[in-house]
Amino acid sequence: MEFKDFNDIVRLRYEYALGIDTRDWELYRRIFSDVIRMDFSSYSGQPAADMPADTWVDSCKVLFTGLDATQHVMTNPIVDIEPSGQKARLRMYMKAEHFLQHDGGSPDYALGGYYDDDVVRTEAGWRIAGVTLNVFWNRGNRNIMTLAAQRGAERLASATPS
Repeated sequence: MEFKDFNDIVRLRYEYALGIDTRDWELYRRIFSDVIRMDFSSYSGQPAADMPADTWVDSCKVLFTGLDATQHVMTNPIVDIEPSGQKARLRMYMKAEHFLQHDGGSPDYALGGYYDDDVVRTEAGWRIAGVTLNVFWNRGNRNIMTLAAQRGAERLASATPS
């Protein structure tokens, strides 16, 4: 494995965190292939699903626009590139902090675990084609995530010209 490939693949996961935390949706979209498989079943209980990356990014935009702040920390990257050099697997540990001031309980929710990413080489460089979130722990007020999605939908609707 060449260091450039390792660096480019790991950078995708760091840009994943940066895109969400800074609400840079163009950056966040750019890291994905056009169709992605998202498996957040360890968090949501919902089965994995294949979808257009634009659909995923739009759903994240709603949720994260509703939160006051987030901080996603990634560490311990392990990269395995297939012999063909066209696909790779990235595992990185993560801790995600979410904050929302409101009138109903604690304003924060955190979780930790790791991501397993399926990464593919494209003409534009390495892109994430699949994400599996594996949650080890969580703490705080998970209800803020529901409140944030509602608030985000309202904010985006009011920002959209009629």
